[in-house]
Amino acid sequence: MVHPIAEANDKSPFGSLTPAEFYARHSVTHSSEYITNPRGMKLFTQTWTPLPPTKIAGTVAVVHGFTGETSWFLQLTAVLLAKSGFATCAVDHQGHGFSDGLSNHIPDVNPVVDDCVMIFDAFRARHAPSLPSFLYGESLGGAIVLLIVLRGGGGRQYDGIVLNGAMCGISDKFKPPWPLEHFLSIAAAVVPTWQVVPTRGSIPEVSFKVDWKRRLAMASPRRSTARPRAATAQELIRICREVQLRFSEVDVPFLIIHGGDDVVCDPVCVEEFYKKAASKDKTIRVYPGMWHQLIGEPDENVELVFGEVVEWLKTRAERATFCGGGEG
Repeated sequence: MVHPIAEANDKSPFGSLTPAEFYARHSVTHSSEYITNPRGMKLFTQTWTPLPPTKIAGTVAVVHGFTGETSWFLQLTAVLLAKSGFATCAVDHQGHGFSDGLSNHIPDVNPVVDDCVMIFDAFRARHAPSLPSFLYGESLGGAIVLLIVLRGGGGRQYDGIVLNGAMCGISDKFKPPWPLEHFLSIAAAVVPTWQVVPTRGSIPEVSFKVDWKRRLAMASPRRSTARPRAATAQELIRICREVQLRFSEVDVPFLIIHGGDDVVCDPVCVEEFYKKAASKDKTIRVYPGMWHQLIGEPDENVELVFGEVVEWLKTRAERATFCGGGEG
């Protein structure tokens, strides 16, 4: 397995190729469209599907994190999943990527969860309703994945989830310094969109270990480098508290992959989730010395981590199919 990040450079995720050439090289088809949600916002969605002779083994919905998008790093992982046999879809959350909304502003995560459920359910129904289905979330996307499965009674509507650097708790090394965190509720109520919340280092600086990958992250035309907005920062902290209180309700096969030196999302919190979750089939991999963005590691680490992801998904897809298929 070679992750498509190996072909990127510090200016483009596709390296020297056009997007069409890149997809053809990896034997996947790509499509995109805008879907209008019930709040009247246009949301940018994408799909990646394996070309024959590769058979579709299942579906995966990938969920990006805060300040992320589906057209940059996450797209490369989506291509990896597609060429490995999984029809894959993703959506830019409101205020992210090419979707409508105030830049990087999520004052309430529940409408975002609504959007994901609507889009992912439609994708499954359209592409492979009888095949096993999975969720894959990065950072804040990991917390959103947990909220999605908790809505469905713990996750039994899915055959498995993968949590990459999941935001089950924000590291004290990254949180805004005291006393701002304690006055956040006041700031969020008075000036919710105020970009005032400082963090201890920018996300790319503390997330991507390899220099050229950090430059690639900053080269995205859709990435904002502004400080988090007050109401969004408060909501991120609240989300962590909610999922922590509900760890024991999660009952779905899962794989956790997390950097041991992650200073954005605390690895201690995913270890706590692993212990408390009701799931019988659960696997945790905390990789010593790795950072928040595992795709931002040196090539050998990327191959190790994402090789485990693909193998885990294939094994669970085969198991689900043998036992009668997914519940789509």
